[in-house]
Amino acid sequence: MEKTSVTRLTGKALLQKVKELEQLPRREKAKECGYYTHTKDNGIRVNIGEFLNAVIEANGIALNPEPTKDGRGREATYRVSVHKNGQIVIGSTYTQEMGLEPGDEFDIKLGYKHIHLIQRDEED
Repeated sequence: MEKTSVTRLTGKALLQKVKELEQLPRREKAKECGYYTHTKDNGIRVNIGEFLNAVIEANGIALNPEPTKDGRGREATYRVSVHKNGQIVIGSTYTQEMGLEPGDEFDIKLGYKHIHLIQRDEED
């Protein structure tokens, strides 16, 4: 069995070829554009799924955009709520964003409907 290397069309070339072959069935279009493989028994397997994905991406629609974060945890909302025991917990996302270290101290200033946390200098 001799394997021939077929280049798969992508981008504008793929879209142009699909337009030229609009009268053919989807399976034939995929085969003509190079989206097939040879099987062990000298048959041809058409990769319609890969062909359709390539057509969609050639139209400028990203099927698998690059993830912007690692997918773990929640996204920061910049809101907190008072727990039943009266405590307010600030999550590690916020402390990491501010570059805080364990042991950093703050002065608490209470205002009308707000609380200010003012970081203390190390010499205080």
